[in-house]
Amino acid sequence: MIRKSKSSRRRISVKERLAGGFAALLLILTSYSASPHLPEVTYVYVPPIFQFKAAIVDELSLTCPNQTFVETATNFLEQAGFSVEYYRGEDVTVPFYKNLAVHGYGLIILRVHTAVGRGGYALSLFTSEPFDINKYPYQILTEQVTGVAYSMEDYEKGVKYFGINPNFITQSMRGRFWNTIIINMGCASGKSLITEAFIQKGAKVYIGWNDYVLASHTDLATTHLLRHFLIEKLTAKDSVQQTFKEVGADPAYKSLLLYYPLEAGEYVLNQSSSPKPKNGND
Repeated sequence: MIRKSKSSRRRISVKERLAGGFAALLLILTSYSASPHLPEVTYVYVPPIFQFKAAIVDELSLTCPNQTFVETATNFLEQAGFSVEYYRGEDVTVPFYKNLAVHGYGLIILRVHTAVGRGGYALSLFTSEPFDINKYPYQILTEQVTGVAYSMEDYEKGVKYFGINPNFITQSMRGRFWNTIIINMGCASGKSLITEAFIQKGAKVYIGWNDYVLASHTDLATTHLLRHFLIEKLTAKDSVQQTFKEVGADPAYKSLLLYYPLEAGEYVLNQSSSPKPKNGND
């Protein structure tokens, strides 16, 4: 009996082993897919619709709690037919914002702090998540998130939190909004790139402030705004104007509520589907 020496045996390369393994895997998958016992799966695209589902994102509850506002806002929303989900300040993290659009909210109230830069423009939305340079490295590198603080003193001491920048909304936020109404109660929230980012992400109506605003004033104004828009069914424009007549500009900073985009001023909440303009055209 002739035995081949070890040196005469053909060595099987790593590439060949991988190829063999892939062929075996392909054979298994082919056999599995050809099985007559597996049901045929049919995928049907279902277009998203406006939902009467609302979220109150209350990051301010950590520094400026106002349970009366939360209860009043919830009451108005429920009267208008919305189911309401409430998020405490502790819930508002980077992953929370990442998944905000996938829940199908038709209306979102952002009772949040904003980091305001030069010229009074809001740069980012506060989270309650402490800033860590080792977390979310890609988002930090691409300036989708940044470190924000409640004061310059805190910033210099390193007491910072993650802030959500506009490009995080367009690049990292999962899913899309569907004709969602966004009411951002933070400082300068109506004159920043964040405004455009939410619209690009599918929001239909966006309302925010043109400058700094006191927590007490934004709570008061938003309460009036919700009554006009949700209960009285005024247009976004008329709701903002009527709110100004009743509560005025912010007493300290003279800031005003703005709506965006311009055509959103004619939108009124419609019980049957999405917000519709008065003339019925979308």
